[in-house]
Amino acid sequence: MFELQACVARQWTPQIGDPALTGWLTVASYGAAALLSIAVWRQMKHQRGRAFWGILIAVLVFLALNKQLDLQSALTAAGRCLSRTQGWYDNRRMVQEAFIGTLLGVLVLGMIVAMLALRGSLGRNLPALLGLVVVLGFVMVRAASFHQFDHLIGARSLGVSNNFLFENAGLLLISLNAVLHLRRQARPQRMHRA
Repeated sequence: MFELQACVARQWTPQIGDPALTGWLTVASYGAAALLSIAVWRQMKHQRGRAFWGILIAVLVFLALNKQLDLQSALTAAGRCLSRTQGWYDNRRMVQEAFIGTLLGVLVLGMIVAMLALRGSLGRNLPALLGLVVVLGFVMVRAASFHQFDHLIGARSLGVSNNFLFENAGLLLISLNAVLHLRRQARPQRMHRA
């Protein structure tokens, strides 16, 4: 155990994961999406879908912290060290594929559970659910660190990295859905006062 910790410490040190302006803008996007999601969650007392927004808040806050703490790099370093100490480093592709397959299975299962939980209100929450799938899919691709995907998300489009565009597209869907929820909730209150 101590040998594994020492190995990870040699390969990973806590630091700002993405110090560029786009990295901080993405953290701000996570924060904005989380704050909007909190507002939706608070307004949805006793309504179907409230648990979804609560889980969404936790995921967004964790991913905002992870964006700059770069915790997946620590996980990658731990996997690399473990594979070397246990002697299966040469077969790591098979383990990586199993890991990604498991994550994909969890993502699909989570989406099915979310769709069932949102039964009756799926239409009102679908953009946020799709946004969550985009963000988690992006995070999975980054965690897998397959060179083909790294090349794609490292390329540039519209003057910024695809990395920035993919991640923020999902966050934008979540934020837009939250704004629509908040506007829908505010409309009956305004009509009631009139």
